[in-house]
Amino acid sequence: MGDPATWQQEQISLAYVLAVATDAKATVASWNVDKDGVDATLKRDHRLVELQMKCTFEPQYLADDETLAYDLDVATYDKLRGPYRTAPGYLGVVIVPRDASTWLTHDPKSLLLQCSGVYVQVQDRDKARGEVTTRLHLPKAQRLNAAGLDVMFDFAHQRLFGTDSVTGEGIA
Repeated sequence: MGDPATWQQEQISLAYVLAVATDAKATVASWNVDKDGVDATLKRDHRLVELQMKCTFEPQYLADDETLAYDLDVATYDKLRGPYRTAPGYLGVVIVPRDASTWLTHDPKSLLLQCSGVYVQVQDRDKARGEVTTRLHLPKAQRLNAAGLDVMFDFAHQRLFGTDSVTGEGIA
């Protein structure tokens, strides 16, 4: 089939985050224009996190083979890291096979997405080193799944209230 079109990559990344958010009992608001560097805002229990979603069929891993390297444009990076954001900013990267016709397996009882996602917190990071792009490292262990969203929502709570969202205790 050949390489997927950019719009197909954008759509599958948004479908992926919608599926994961549903599993994590979160709702998703998507933006028809991501002028603020945000494709989706996720909400759960009155807490918000914001994601810029990317998709690749040619993932570049560091020598450890456990860390995805992704070059994000500096303008988006700066929007996601801003200290005055009311919701913390994250980058999510969905990895798909090159052949778009293999992304979905659909039979009478199921629909299977043939992709995986990882994330990295961009909120509160230092100024970008590059002028056009900045390289971010996304550990494979930071899976964009329900558990990963739990971490994001906990950070959102801690950032606003300075307490652990589960125990209510102060964060050192």
